[in-house]
Amino acid sequence: MFTRLFIAAFTFVCLLAQTAAALETTARSALVVDYNTGTVLLEKNAYEAMPPASMSKLMTLNLVFEALEDGRLTLEDTFRVSTNASQKGGSKMFVREGARVRIEDLIRGVIVQSGNDACIVLAEGLAGTEAAFAKRMTQRAFELGMDNSHFVNSTGWPDPGQEMSAADLVFLATRIIEKFPQYYTFFAEETFTWENITQNNRNPLLGLGIGADGLKTGHTEEAGYGLVGSAVSNGRRIIFMIGGMETPLARSTEAERIARWAFREWGMKTLFKGGEPVDRANVWLGATDSVEMALDGDIELLLPLEGLDQITAHYTYADPIEAPIRAGQQLGELVITLPTGEDMKYPLNALTAVEPGGFVERVQAATDILLMRIRAATSGG
Repeated sequence: MFTRLFIAAFTFVCLLAQTAAALETTARSALVVDYNTGTVLLEKNAYEAMPPASMSKLMTLNLVFEALEDGRLTLEDTFRVSTNASQKGGSKMFVREGARVRIEDLIRGVIVQSGNDACIVLAEGLAGTEAAFAKRMTQRAFELGMDNSHFVNSTGWPDPGQEMSAADLVFLATRIIEKFPQYYTFFAEETFTWENITQNNRNPLLGLGIGADGLKTGHTEEAGYGLVGSAVSNGRRIIFMIGGMETPLARSTEAERIARWAFREWGMKTLFKGGEPVDRANVWLGATDSVEMALDGDIELLLPLEGLDQITAHYTYADPIEAPIRAGQQLGELVITLPTGEDMKYPLNALTAVEPGGFVERVQAATDILLMRIRAATSGG
């Protein structure tokens, strides 16, 4: 049997720019990820540890949500407000020393009002002291694979030991959305009132009509102005982080620009349909002389919608393929190569079965081999 590796190459026009629709950003660090596919749409210094300011409150909330999930807490439980919590400066929920506050109210105080006091009440209630809770935060971050995160407090209060990366923050936001949908709704609340004091949610994207529904802002002099956000449009969710902006206006403007860009310039594209013939391979010693190949399912990729470019695809398989062949048997691969050099591989399977050939097919195959050898011998090689 003479077998050769057959590589069929073809090119199709696809909406994918060489630079992956690169967007310049003034943020010191940034990361934009498509939630459904995990596609990175924008990345800038995303794996560098930085002071996270109040965005680190997402880790405090994660631990609270985990306690709720495993039954150690309920939303109706209460924690007592310590002197330490009530006297903490910065953004506040304005809880009173000695009062007992429901967990649900404390959560809303952290999310909507960015209350440092509420964070400390939760930390002390769960771990005894804020320092002990911060150690839990660091340990849990390590367990979750957040390699650039370390905590010394529950609030994001400035400290050299408090750091996170944009990638860790986006991962944490993704985890909260995925694992705790019943609590994620709190992030979309635009106001919260406690003790007759109404405060607005500090997330500037809520109410802009871009589908924003979370998550958390942060600011310190060292960190600048940052935001971890998420938004949904036409069934697509994006999660993003920007950090190191110089003013609140710069933060809100850049966050909105990035969100609108991610929805406007990117979309899902079906490149191949599953079950439809992609190519036909020759068959050796079969009841038929060829078999059609197809993909298991549709190939859909999230691609930029501007900057027409070409990406290449080819399929590989042994030719001819020896019978018998089962329906659904993998015969080769479809390889899609992106301009970045990344290869995406998908199995090519037989659409139908091919039984072994009978006497006539075997005689014909033997004749073909004999003729090939005669030609080779007389070719002068």
